Amino acid sequence: MFKRLLSLLLMNSVILSFCGSVAGQPPRGPLVISPDIHADKSVTFRYLAPAAKEVKLSAQFEKAPVPMVKDSSGIWRVRVGPVSPDIYPYSFLVDGITVMDPANVSFFPNERFKASLVDIPGDTALIHSLRDVPHGAVTYEYYPSLAGTTGTLVIYTPPGYDKQTAVHFPVYYLISGTTDTEETWFKVGRANFILDNLIAAGKAKPMIVVMPYGNIEARMAEQKGGIKPADPSNREGADAIVRAKNFENDLMKQVIPYVESNYRTIPGRNNRAIGGFSRGGGQTLRTAFGNLDQFAWVCSYASYLSTPEMERSFPSIYETPDNTNRMLKLFWISVGTDDFLYKPTIGFMDFLRSKNVRFNSLITDGGHTWMNTRKYLIATAQLLFQ
Repeated sequence: MFKRLLSLLLMNSVILSFCGSVAGQPPRGPLVISPDIHADKSVTFRYLAPAAKEVKLSAQFEKAPVPMVKDSSGIWRVRVGPVSPDIYPYSFLVDGITVMDPANVSFFPNERFKASLVDIPGDTALIHSLRDVPHGAVTYEYYPSLAGTTGTLVIYTPPGYDKQTAVHFPVYYLISGTTDTEETWFKVGRANFILDNLIAAGKAKPMIVVMPYGNIEARMAEQKGGIKPADPSNREGADAIVRAKNFENDLMKQVIPYVESNYRTIPGRNNRAIGGFSRGGGQTLRTAFGNLDQFAWVCSYASYLSTPEMERSFPSIYETPDNTNRMLKLFWISVGTDDFLYKPTIGFMDFLRSKNVRFNSLITDGGHTWMNTRKYLIATAQLLFQ
């Protein structure tokens, strides 16, 4: 009898405690589902903001922000599209302030803007989509970096890496753009799914992909209690070149030794590739041209080096073109026709042609976007280490 009474008292105590806890919580608003992708590829976006005076959708598939309409429950909504299947960043402009979609867990890793991501599926699974194939692993790593700081890497290992313990693999060092993080090629570029699907189809060699953080100065400032420096205003200025050199030193002296000590890599330049988008492409070109003895595969996505910098820093690349052409198993340059770097990138290509330096190229529609960058990775991954 005593045990039964004690159980009842404990049960009542738990119920009262739970009720008190619930009573202390603020009232919840209506459930918001966003983004809501429809069968015809149109999408409904929703945002709960009863007190807002104006809310607009800002999406990379729209030319201008799209006004949203508020209903009686305080939810703003708009239906747009149909939208061409792909992955797009978007955000809301709430009374002029840019905010992410709180109903969406998928986001764009970036130092500056905070966007959400919407993945419009194709009628058949796209090459960057999750497919029913063997999957590699994605690992977050820390390594000793410059000035006593700790660096961060995202590393993809191909399907079967953990089981095939006697097998070693070539490595692709893949760098994101300005304000991106080491996660961007993974979460936005979907490098892991692209490689999974290409490897499963026999179109790409199994490889390790190392995705480093490109803003060494920001990380050093953060870890040493300083203020993150602003991005260089001139891509070809002295500050930008110094920072690129710091990245090069970190990659060559810290990242590569760490990866080759902790992963089953195949040593040597013929088994080492480097590529990058935007700022990461500039870091790629400067690092590769300064270390041709270390890289045989070079991929520049929406990036370039100016003629003055080539003449000042890398004359050996074009003064001995036969040697350059012999050493580079793949030299790739891509850009979109609406990219703000289109003209200087085309100028870089024209300079190389005039000096008889061979390269592969892919010119696409569109601008300086990750939709294009995925296309470039898909194209080049099928050529690397072949």
